[in-house]
Amino acid sequence: MSDPEAVAKAFTDHYYSTFDNNRSGLAGLYQDQSILTFEGQKFQGTQQITEKLGGLPFQSCQHRVVSLDAQPSVGGGILVFVTGQLLVRDLMIQLYIKVDTDCILLQCRLTGNPNL
Repeated sequence: MSDPEAVAKAFTDHYYSTFDNNRSGLAGLYQDQSILTFEGQKFQGTQQITEKLGGLPFQSCQHRVVSLDAQPSVGGGILVFVTGQLLVRDLMIQLYIKVDTDCILLQCRLTGNPNL
């Protein structure tokens, strides 16, 4: 297996950059069995997850990763724990900063491409 830390760093850089600049571009990272738990609600599959993320009450945001920890998981996966900040500008041009924590399990498809 590749270095889990390097894979996790590359993935989170890509994921958060895509989230911040082209949220609909995240669709290719999810599968039908992918699950997003967001504030107590579960969303399963590409369509439900991308609808939830696309429907968030802000369009402009910036993720700042403060720490990233990764370790190998069963089945060749990588468990990634990210802590950072989510900066959001609302319609009044006020800046909102939220402490953000994400736990991501990366699993490879048979093609070897990482997916959530």
